[in-house]
Amino acid sequence: MILQDIEKKYQFEYPSLYKQLYEDGMLTVGELKENPSLLLHSYDFELLNLNSITREIERLIDPDDYRQINKEFKFIPFAKSGAGDHFCFFLNEEENGNVPIVLLCHDMSEAEYLAKNLVDFIFRTLLTDMSQQDMYNEESEEEFRGNIEKVFKSHKKYLTEQQKEVLQNLLKRDIVDYQILIGKNKEDARGFLTDIEMKKLLAEIIFFDKMDTTFEYSNE
Repeated sequence: MILQDIEKKYQFEYPSLYKQLYEDGMLTVGELKENPSLLLHSYDFELLNLNSITREIERLIDPDDYRQINKEFKFIPFAKSGAGDHFCFFLNEEENGNVPIVLLCHDMSEAEYLAKNLVDFIFRTLLTDMSQQDMYNEESEEEFRGNIEKVFKSHKKYLTEQQKEVLQNLLKRDIVDYQILIGKNKEDARGFLTDIEMKKLLAEIIFFDKMDTTFEYSNE
């Protein structure tokens, strides 16, 4: 299956950046570890194999699917979370070439806005990754830094100059320990930046008035 076949079958057009990623071999699943494919090392992000995208679309539009997605909504999945939620292009709200990226939650009948377009989603994901060293699986500081550097190297050509500069400056930093406040509890974390700094940068660099808001997608 190639992108043109999917576009023709479902009568839409992928964003130009996604097409460029395809042409550059960046949509190859689970390979190119020295030149990582799209968000290869990102937490809870599993790129869909192109051959499985049609199957996933068919599930989303199936009137008998348990999610009962409103037929007016046009979601095109390109990745999944470990829990089975879909990262999708939300075609209904394309504006001036910007197609919002949403997370289609499978168990709450809600979709969450993540970014106004694909380049901002890539930046958001890389910035988030840089704030979250995986300490539960005993990832070393060297592994964490090495993976981030490799991903940045293979992704930087797709980012804006401002986005590249922000990430390059962060990579010059030492990794720091900090705490995340979750309700009344605190959780230990490590990264090139804190969660508070990350949220501030997201608001400054890729402002999107709908970011992190949700909407109901179900007919039920």
